[in-house]
Formats: sequence, structure tokens, C-alpha cells
Amino acid sequence: MKKISIALTAVALAVSAGTVSANCDSGERVVKFSHVTGGTTHPKVVAANSLAERVNKEMDGKLCVEVYPNSTLFGDSKELEALLLGDVQLLAPSLSKFGSYTSKYGVFDLPFVFNDMDHAIRFTNSSDGKELLREMEGYAGFVGLGYWMSGMKYFSAKKPLTVPSDASGMKFRVQTSDVAKQMIRAMDASPQAMAFSEVYGALQTGVVDGQENTWSNIYTKKFYEVQDSVTETNHQLLAYLFMTSSDFLNSLSKADREQFVAIADEVTQKANQSVKAKEAANRANILKAGGKINVLTPEQRKEWVDTMKPVWKQFESDIGKDLIESANNA
Repeated sequence: MKKISIALTAVALAVSAGTVSANCDSGERVVKFSHVTGGTTHPKVVAANSLAERVNKEMDGKLCVEVYPNSTLFGDSKELEALLLGDVQLLAPSLSKFGSYTSKYGVFDLPFVFNDMDHAIRFTNSSDGKELLREMEGYAGFVGLGYWMSGMKYFSAKKPLTVPSDASGMKFRVQTSDVAKQMIRAMDASPQAMAFSEVYGALQTGVVDGQENTWSNIYTKKFYEVQDSVTETNHQLLAYLFMTSSDFLNSLSKADREQFVAIADEVTQKANQSVKAKEAANRANILKAGGKINVLTPEQRKEWVDTMKPVWKQFESDIGKDLIESANNA
């Protein structure tokens, strides 16, 4: 039996800048899991490590998962191509990355479509949410195994933002999502798409003036160090598509595939239930580290909602009115 170990920390990566080893036994199939998030407390990091630990224990002798965090194997601009080529078998990119494959995942980017994490989890466990997992299988070969929540999003900027007009004329980093870009334009600001790994430097040097993210991302990537403050808008969900390829799944025996998918689902459900506590802890960590948080009044929050709600209509024909209503009413 192999000794289960996963290369997870920055220290381990600094010691070995080459291949990260999980001490796989000879004859086991190596399953590479690449993601872009660093640290040890981020929900994605915790979920990826949990998956590896369970697979490496429960499927010992069959599969062996190696985790490559913090863009050490592939950055977020290359990872989907790497999955198609078979260079990796597991990813957890943001749902915002799939605009060129399907417009339906844009439902997760719509501002204020979900009230909170519980609302989002209900939708992902619904029949419509589960059906979306296989949306890209037929033409791209991508298969969703689950939605990994990272929390709700908040804006940070070089100056305090209390109402949307405070952002007028500023540049905000966003993901490659048309919905996110239109949301920023609704604030009379300029969206700038860029890789997650580049955001800290861009904020530090003034290439962009602000960004939107979860408490966990803001804390673990230390964005609060190079921003005036974070505004508690709670405007959007950040979720990742925990995914693989149909080629990989179909290459497994029926029994192994069923066991692997069952472990993946159990890890997903447990991870999502623990996100709220982690987000609350990282919000507190930001304040403890000297970061500032702007809390909105009900009137200010209504102004944010009223400013961004028209974005729904812009994408209704692409995403589907029924799907938007299903998400909003979950």
C-alpha cells in the first residue's frame, strides 16, 4: 500500500519545482488535478485535497490523484486545452470560463440572481442544475462532476465603493465572462479580463483599479493589501466546475467509474456545506490583517441591485429565460 501524500504547500513546491509526487505505486493510474488556487484554507484547495485523500485511500491500487495547486502545472488560460489533450484529468475552473462553449453557465454570473449560498446550493442540486453538468459533453468532451462553491463575491477598489456610481471611470479585473463585463459596464466602469495569477500585480501597479471576489480569494491572495477597502455587495456567486473529460471517465471500468463519481459527489456536497464557515473566517481574517470592509445600508444595496438587474435582460435570450427563473426561484 502506498503512503498517501499530496504535494499541496508552497514549501513543497519551492523544494521541488518539477513534478509533484503523490508517491503513487507502480501499476496505479496517475490522475493529475490542476488548479490555480494557493494557500491551505481556500475552499477549492480543501476540496481538492479531500478528493485526493479519499481516492488515494479508497481506490488504492487503482487510481492515484496528484494535486497541482497555484498554477504550478497549468495556468487558467491553458488548463482546458490540457484537459482535452489528456495532460491532466481533473480541473476546477470558474464557471465564467466556459462562455466560448456554452452561454448557459452565464446564469451563475448574473448579478443578484442568488440571495445567498443556500439559494445557490439548492439550484445546483435541482434537476436543471444537474443537467447543466453535462452541457458540454457532446461537443467539447467536458463532463462536470459537481459545482464547488467558493462563496458570494464582493468588490474591492482603490477607493471606497458605497454606490455603483463610485466606480465610474475605473478599471475592474473580471474573468472572461460576457455577463461579468456587462455588469461592470452597468457601473460606468471598464472591465479588464485577466488571469487570476496576474490580479495582485495588476492591482499593485494600477493596471486595474479594482476587482470582485470572495472573502477566501481576497484573503488568500492578499488583495486587501493593495486596495483601499472591500465593499460587502454580495452581488454574485463564485463557483467552480469540478470537471473531467469524457475520455477519462469512459476509460475507467464501470465499477471504478461508479466508485470515483460517488466519491466526487460526496466530496462536493461536504465541501459546499462547509464554505459558509470558511468565508466568515476569512472575512474576519481580512479585518484582523488590517483590511477595511464597507457595509452597505439597505438603501445603498437597493441601488446596486437596481443598477445591475438590467443585465439579466441582456442575456435572457442566450442563457434562457426559463433557466434564469429556475435559478432565481430555486
